[in-house]
Amino acid sequence: MNAGPNRKVRTSLCTLSLTRRLQIRLSLPQLNCCSTNLFETQWEDRTRKELIPFLSENNDDDDEVLLAMAEELGVFIPYIGGVEHAHVLLPPLENLCTVEETCVRDKSVESLCRIGLQMRENDLVNWFIPLVKRLAAGEWFTARVSACGLFHVAYPSAPDVLKTELRSIYSQLCQDDMPMVRRAAATNLGKFAATVEASYLKTDIMSMFEDLTQDDQDSVRLLAVEGCAALGKLLEPQDCVAHILPVIVNFSQDKSWRVRYMVANQLYELCEAAGPESTRMDLVPAYVRLLRDNEAEVRIAAAGKVTKFCRILIPELAIQHILPCVKELSSDSSQHVRSALASVIMGMAPVLGKDATIEQLLPIFLSLLKDEFPDVRLNIISKLDQVNQVIGIDLLSQSLLPAIVELAEDRHWRVRLAIIEYIPLLASQLGVGFFDDKLGALCMQWLQDKVYSIRDAAANNLKRLAEEFGPEWAMQHIVPQVLDMIKNPHYLYRMTVLSAISLLAPVMGSEITCSQLLPVIVTASKDRVPNIKFNVAKVLQSLVPIVDHPVVETAIRPCLVELTEDPDVDVRFFANQALKSIDNVMMSS
Repeated sequence: MNAGPNRKVRTSLCTLSLTRRLQIRLSLPQLNCCSTNLFETQWEDRTRKELIPFLSENNDDDDEVLLAMAEELGVFIPYIGGVEHAHVLLPPLENLCTVEETCVRDKSVESLCRIGLQMRENDLVNWFIPLVKRLAAGEWFTARVSACGLFHVAYPSAPDVLKTELRSIYSQLCQDDMPMVRRAAATNLGKFAATVEASYLKTDIMSMFEDLTQDDQDSVRLLAVEGCAALGKLLEPQDCVAHILPVIVNFSQDKSWRVRYMVANQLYELCEAAGPESTRMDLVPAYVRLLRDNEAEVRIAAAGKVTKFCRILIPELAIQHILPCVKELSSDSSQHVRSALASVIMGMAPVLGKDATIEQLLPIFLSLLKDEFPDVRLNIISKLDQVNQVIGIDLLSQSLLPAIVELAEDRHWRVRLAIIEYIPLLASQLGVGFFDDKLGALCMQWLQDKVYSIRDAAANNLKRLAEEFGPEWAMQHIVPQVLDMIKNPHYLYRMTVLSAISLLAPVMGSEITCSQLLPVIVTASKDRVPNIKFNVAKVLQSLVPIVDHPVVETAIRPCLVELTEDPDVDVRFFANQALKSIDNVMMSS
């Protein structure tokens, strides 16, 4: 019965910061400066001698309590007297590094690293390094797993003899009997290698790396993939080509699809580490294999990197080797592969240049624009500006418009919403002439959609278009049609018109707002639906900063006063709120 409350109490005690307790004590009026300093010193001494040993002997088995303890101990240095006493915090965290729960161990390692980075060099040698050695030699795998994350903190301050020992211990962890330990060693190898002297990178570290890359567990090998990029950045270019490149090539043919997926996902970083020369020679075939992999997940990851990969190639190599694969992927059986390709393929246009884009990429773009999967078409349209910069919009317009219209009328409202968000981008790329002829009617059509989110997005879309093309264009192409919709028999559509007017008013300016928009709003204040009338009050309130003071007094205020006498309580409330806002504005001005 009491297990739950007791756990909450114990967790709260662990998470209660000592800073707050100290502030309470230091705020006592009877303590002068000298007594305060003495009190603080005594409190820190008791913390070191009583609280920390108690936490070290704590046998609590509740993971929430242990996690809170591991997190708090990482910031305890100010409460035990400073960095000279930091080693006092190591014993309880060492115990937490051996527990079964992974999140507790991870937080304990994180706290130990935070403390170790603040410790003095002598204390690291005397206290921190022995802790790492004890954990690495622990009987339970949990201790050895935790040890792997501490070597990069311990190594830099160690004397030469201890450095040799630490490298030897890490090598043993890379060959541990337990896969969990080898995974931890693979995960942290990059951090450890960054602290090791350059002379040992090609010997000790690369030996450990080779062991991990040949591990019989794919979960270890895929973590070693991440080490390729980290180690490649530490090695000289020629050493990287000699040691890292063959591993990348082998991994691209690994029997486990998870390893191949990791290679495909990190290929660009791996290429940067291997250097451009080797990339052109050896990594292109490896990447082609990944683009044509049997597993869809691998093809998805590879397709998502196609533009980045092409950027580090000369255009001739990209056209010769990568484009044929891209063409195959554009008709891949998996819609997710096609979607991943569509999200990046537009970026290939600047890389390949105008001629190759028109001749080879354009047919692929057009086929993806007609894809049956909406996400594919949306991904193409969202990156349209990258192609327009290379070849111009004329070549795309014929196939672009049908795709936009089809998406705009898609039965899934989220698809319609997505295309609305791209309309301002398309407008800036297509130009005002094309937009007026082809897309203007769609923007008005969305104001009467059955879904509120579409109508709301359509109103915001009109504002962005008015900002793009200017008030004169908006007055000619948008405002009259919007105002005409205030006669719609359905009150929800009339509310959308009010929303559109409030958004357009700041863009249109004071003159058009007073002459065109305000009269329509005043007329709507006499609507029979209360929802329309209290939205009128909101819109009138938003117009106050836009129009001149005489207009407020002669048109807006009388309308709001009339609404304050409306039978509906909500209408009266919002009208009074608007009047108060007007009074505040007038007083401040």
